[in-house]
Amino acid sequence: MLWSDIVSFITQVLSRHRFRTIVLWVAIAIGVVAVNLLTALGEGAKSFVLEEFNVLGRNTLIILPGKKETTGGMPPLTGESPRPLTLEDAQFVSRLSGVKSVAPIVVGNLEASYAGKIREALTIGSSRDFFIIRQLSVAQGNILPELDLDKGEAVCVIGNQLQKELFGQQSSLGQRIRIGDTRFRVIGVLKKGGTSFGFDMDDVIIVPVANAQSLFNVDGLFRLFAEVRVYQQLDTVKRAIVDLLTERHEGEEDVTVISQDAMLSSVQEILDILTIAVAGIAAISMLVAGILIMNMMMITVSQRVKEIGLLKAMGATSSTVRTLFLCEAGLIAIVSSLSGLLLSHVITSIANLYFTDLQFYPPWWAQVGSIVLAVVFALLFSWLPAQRASTLSPVEALQGKQQKETT
Repeated sequence: MLWSDIVSFITQVLSRHRFRTIVLWVAIAIGVVAVNLLTALGEGAKSFVLEEFNVLGRNTLIILPGKKETTGGMPPLTGESPRPLTLEDAQFVSRLSGVKSVAPIVVGNLEASYAGKIREALTIGSSRDFFIIRQLSVAQGNILPELDLDKGEAVCVIGNQLQKELFGQQSSLGQRIRIGDTRFRVIGVLKKGGTSFGFDMDDVIIVPVANAQSLFNVDGLFRLFAEVRVYQQLDTVKRAIVDLLTERHEGEEDVTVISQDAMLSSVQEILDILTIAVAGIAAISMLVAGILIMNMMMITVSQRVKEIGLLKAMGATSSTVRTLFLCEAGLIAIVSSLSGLLLSHVITSIANLYFTDLQFYPPWWAQVGSIVLAVVFALLFSWLPAQRASTLSPVEALQGKQQKETT
């Protein structure tokens, strides 16, 4: 038989058995859609998280008080450890030759009020360099002034959303708001930035670090950001910071210094594993579709015994009969997987219109893999029915004996 005859024959068979064709089509398409949607979700989440980390830049080192090796656990999250980081530590770090800028961080929640309106807001104490390292810019006014780290000034920069809720349409620049027990003058409003590292930067207050320490009554720092002048010196500066703080802390290495690349590689590795895991879970649906193909093809063979006998009586070899059944399963798998791939792209496109911050794109390996997997499973699970059909005797098949045995 010519390939054109095979395709014509298969097309007629599929059109005659519409219900069976549609069932197989839907089963395979659902499996392809599941693989692509779940991997798109995983890739979207990975891109979102890595983008959040990239805000700091590759030249940034994060210094945390406490050390895993000495405390037996994660570094303290509050900035309070047996020997906390201090503003004096930050000043010494800023004097290292390879360090370009330093931003100490003190964090907490405080009530902010203006004209009878009260809001609880995340309050960050830092320096002017914090805006540069975190790539923050203002929509109105100015960022924090250049101050010595141990010097305070009752000024603040507020988030876009907080400005709307406290001041409405009124300009906030130059106005004084009460934060905790202290009045601060608003000198700037941040551009709309959304959430970063779990912090909603639209609903935040940034004050000089010395003022924040007074507001929260703490001496220790939550974190310390250090920007390195040259990326190639990252490891050298990291070691220099550890040595400096070890010397300042009476010879005890009680800080943890994390580089952006280290965080990115660890997070990316975890997210890659999760993406592959969810893809594997989705691939189970392809296996179910393959079993369904085998069952349907077995039923088809029992129903088409006389047709197989007629084909063999007309000279069709066992190899030709086997090819017909395998091509039938393969054609269904190809058409179904392509339609499933198209449907998954439609769904992700619609999702991207509603979720602007988190974009979903199925990776190329999932798209190709889902189609290949669908075709392989279809051929693999249809092999047994196809082999059974190819071994039928022409005479017995024409008499319908095999049909009687199976019914």
